[in-house]
Amino acid sequence: MSRLFRDVDSGPRCPHGSVVCIGAFDGLHLGHRALVRHTVSRAHALGLPAVALSFEPLPREFFAPGAPPPRLLLPRAKAEGLLALDADQVGLLRFNKRLSGLSAEEFVERVLVRRLAAREVWVGPEFRFGKARGGDIALLRRMGESAGFSAHEIAPVHLDGERVSSTRIRETILAGDFTAAARLLGRPYAIGGHVVHGKQLGRTLGFPTANLRFGGKTPALSGIYATWVHGVGERPWPSVSSLGTRPTVAGVEPLLEAHLFDFDGDLYGRRIEVEFVAHLRAELKFPDLASLTTQMHRDAAQARELLQFDAQRRPPYASPVSQHDPRRASTSPAQAASAAEKTA
Repeated sequence: MSRLFRDVDSGPRCPHGSVVCIGAFDGLHLGHRALVRHTVSRAHALGLPAVALSFEPLPREFFAPGAPPPRLLLPRAKAEGLLALDADQVGLLRFNKRLSGLSAEEFVERVLVRRLAAREVWVGPEFRFGKARGGDIALLRRMGESAGFSAHEIAPVHLDGERVSSTRIRETILAGDFTAAARLLGRPYAIGGHVVHGKQLGRTLGFPTANLRFGGKTPALSGIYATWVHGVGERPWPSVSSLGTRPTVAGVEPLLEAHLFDFDGDLYGRRIEVEFVAHLRAELKFPDLASLTTQMHRDAAQARELLQFDAQRRPPYASPVSQHDPRRASTSPAQAASAAEKTA
């Protein structure tokens, strides 16, 4: 059985019981990790599977289709990260009109009781769920008394006197403070995906790029960056990356384009992670391709210099979100999460 599920009504998933945590988990920051790890610890103590429950699209994306809010982590990376934190199963429930219309009571009965046979439910601070956000920890506890589960709220994680949150991380990223973002996340901020074909304009300009698409999601940042690319060699590969819509060539779709310095090879179809180190400038519309190319050379030179310095001072952050222990299960996080990337 796959460790990833997306549906609500396909019969008991954990017939003998489970310990469940619920959240958006955008970013999988230190607070999210504390919630998942505590859930896993409780599940091990009770001899039950640990289930991390989330939603795709995120509710805030579903309710704002014309201008979806930015997100830190794409669906596949979120699923991989939750599995890498030792969740036995991950539910990325399809948040659609049907699911959004369920009352909090219906959600508890259909998902937590029938689908997962929850024995314990763990949530973060101020957690709300169900139609019109009508459910909270008090409702979970009240329903749990008759349904056979207990509900608990984990304390928030604070760093430098402030609560760790996805909102705070977005703010640090927009400000270009990737060191602060890495401390809040517990690892450097990176965007991963499979390299896709582009228009190959960069190649004609002398800057071939590895391109990642966002599948309709809105990235949390834009501009030109000094970056490291993981998944190409034994060590991170120095690069300069553009994240945006490419206004000089009338682009529309957000695209991450990473130019790997002194690299010669075919990356199409390869899964990579682009780690952000420093913001170089905002995305601009140039009058012609010649002006764009001149600026690209300046960007590359600046990125090389910054990365040479960064290579000497890189702190020992935790492993990237997609890394895992392949010995834990016959189905790896990457294999189990592939469905999230295809269907979210």
